[in-house]
Amino acid sequence: MVGKDLCLFDVDGTLTLSRQRITPKMKTFLSELKKKVSVGLVGGSDLSHITEQMEDEQLVETFDYVFPQNGLLAYKQGKLIGKESILGHMGEEKLQPFINFCLEYMSKLRLPAKRGNFIEFRSGLINVCPVGRSCSQKEREEFDAYDKVHKIRESFIDALRKKFPDLGLNYVIGGQISFDCFPIGWDKTFCLKHIDKSAYTNIHFFGDRTFPGGNDYELFIHKDVIGHTVTSPEDTMQQLKELYFN
Repeated sequence: MVGKDLCLFDVDGTLTLSRQRITPKMKTFLSELKKKVSVGLVGGSDLSHITEQMEDEQLVETFDYVFPQNGLLAYKQGKLIGKESILGHMGEEKLQPFINFCLEYMSKLRLPAKRGNFIEFRSGLINVCPVGRSCSQKEREEFDAYDKVHKIRESFIDALRKKFPDLGLNYVIGGQISFDCFPIGWDKTFCLKHIDKSAYTNIHFFGDRTFPGGNDYELFIHKDVIGHTVTSPEDTMQQLKELYFN
């Protein structure tokens, strides 16, 4: 393994279109890439969502590393090597008022559509979705366009920072419809705790939301990582071709 590069990938918008499944073309490309470098996935979603998007029930065996929930769950070569719990870290007394405020805030929002599953409680984070994660693809795209104009998620985060200044939470906007809330330091850089950096020549990270406030930003700018901004799965493949297939 020494001398190899490690390539880490965001999933949504990087290896797949947002909340879409991986294409056969990308699957084949990653199989070829794995012959040249070690490959890891760093997704904000839980393992079941990433498994569904990547269409691989053996996902944790397929890749060298799989880091669901920003690395708060960590798998190396098929074995679970780390797990963090936001409930254990914060406790019910702090979490429940936070969740109640989110639900109250969303009840007052007027959006193009509202569906179901507005709060998703994961092991390492809370995902807040004003439109509801059970929305259709069309409704997802409508909210994304509406949010770009009206800054729904950005304003929501501002309200949370004002209401809970001492809770020690960070907030990042990921994908088209939601944002993540997690303890400060529990961003995608958390995955680096589980990687032996001396084993690799370089660690590359590819993500689409690499701007300040995006859920790829902290890992993108980390001093031990070479960050790459991509605009689509096709762009991801093109950048990798230039790095490893010329």
